[in-house]
Amino acid sequence: MTPGTFAVRLGRLYFTLQAAAGALWWVGVFTLPWVRHTTLGELNPVVVGALDIPLFVLASAAVALGLRSFVWVVVPWTVIVTMGLAVYATVTGLAGWGVLIMVAASGGGLAAGLLVWLKRIPTEWIVFGPFRFRAAPAGRAGYLGQTFGQIVVFWGACLVLIPGIIAVVESRWGLSIQLPLWARIAGGVLLLVASALGIWSAVTMSTLGSGTPLPSAMPRLLVIAGPYRFVRNPMAVAGITQGIAVGLIASSWLVVVYALCGSLIWNWVVRPHEEADLEAKFGPDFAAYRERVSCWVPRRPRAGAPRR
Repeated sequence: MTPGTFAVRLGRLYFTLQAAAGALWWVGVFTLPWVRHTTLGELNPVVVGALDIPLFVLASAAVALGLRSFVWVVVPWTVIVTMGLAVYATVTGLAGWGVLIMVAASGGGLAAGLLVWLKRIPTEWIVFGPFRFRAAPAGRAGYLGQTFGQIVVFWGACLVLIPGIIAVVESRWGLSIQLPLWARIAGGVLLLVASALGIWSAVTMSTLGSGTPLPSAMPRLLVIAGPYRFVRNPMAVAGITQGIAVGLIASSWLVVVYALCGSLIWNWVVRPHEEADLEAKFGPDFAAYRERVSCWVPRRPRAGAPRR
């Protein structure tokens, strides 16, 4: 079986499961009041079902049977429903669980649709414009200042703005779960430790690598000193841990999920392209470094690991 054939079969399997889950959900909507209330709020199930059953359930079944053109029906419809339900839940405070289900369906449907239509997920689409990997200009000073500027922007967006919006929406949708005090304290400690690791990693990269963490101005030299001796991606480890810590501090389980989803996207989508770029630039040196040092779990470097 070729990789393309496997990808198509995997995508069709997803739509098979989605069609079955959608059918069962609609049975629950019409037979179980709690399912209807938690996922649709006060929306009229007959009106919604008249559109959703053919455009979501039956269209998913059609893709599962090999009619791939129905991808262009089910995926856009899923996204439209997700956005509409999110607006409804935000205005009314109802149907929060329905929004979460549809967010998951939108992400899964988009990925499966790409598998069915393109026979793969084109992860290279994410590496474009300001996210395209480029080495920092040679001979330019101020890498450390640029790095701290990037930290302010990215930490402000990823650790304050986005989690704040998620926490507000989580409360408005009636999905909040109050965490115990000890969990919030643990989150504060975890945030301090992870932030220290992030700053240590950023300073090491900018001072020894002649570049910044930003993809558009990456280090010109391979950095294997400081925290990079113990784990290949200390900034990613720090960022994900910070996100989890912020979720604990804010008593928001959705922020924790946001951080964990970010880790999966980084590991499966971004990291392969970043490591391919590093291997193209640094060749055997990076290949040897990758063999010696773990990607995620910090550990003592193996004997013979160079120090720079």
